[in-house]
Amino acid sequence: MPSMTDLPPSTVYAAVVCAIAVLGLLWAERRGARAARAACKTIASTAFIAVALAAGALDTPYGQRVLLALALSWLGDVLLLARRSAVFLAGLGAFLLAHVVFAWAFAGWPLHGGGLLAGAVLMAGVGAVVLRLFWPRLKPLYRVAVPAYVMAIGVMCTLAIGAGAGAGSGAWWLPAAALAFAASDIAVARERFIGHAFANKAWGLPLYYAAQLVLAASGAWRA
Repeated sequence: MPSMTDLPPSTVYAAVVCAIAVLGLLWAERRGARAARAACKTIASTAFIAVALAAGALDTPYGQRVLLALALSWLGDVLLLARRSAVFLAGLGAFLLAHVVFAWAFAGWPLHGGGLLAGAVLMAGVGAVVLRLFWPRLKPLYRVAVPAYVMAIGVMCTLAIGAGAGAGSGAWWLPAAALAFAASDIAVARERFIGHAFANKAWGLPLYYAAQLVLAASGAWRA
């Protein structure tokens, strides 16, 4: 069972850098400062990579998978800085792969059958609601990409819930981080398909970066 308290100080320093950059990112989003937005987002996303490396992610297969997923998230963050549909789709693809790799990482934990069942039921319900909400607003191309993305999120969260239940009462942070990551995706979808609003960023970005930091720190886990 990994401990989230016995991490080297360098992980804390990198997490603080990430938090400060996220505050700068929110300011830039509010002010429409595109250059500051790009700089702060890149710094914040690079910082969660640094957390994983400092936590020792390279030392175990689980940590390596987490690091790969975080690298794909970093790529998705950079691609989503652009507003063009083709680049947005590429960013969506990077995040889809990130969810798949996170699911692969979680699948290596001891999985609790009841937790898996509960997670599957929960995520099936969430996925149905999300698709119903966004479906009328999706262009034909997105009607393929978005369901695939929702399915990847559902599998990732289901495995995280199963892994958290299998690891015991101290592992609540793992499904919490996966679900926060999934919730932040809804903010991105609202921004893209419903309408631009700072409110989407105000709750979506902190959730996303908090989730990535927790998942990055989980690279310290040793089987």
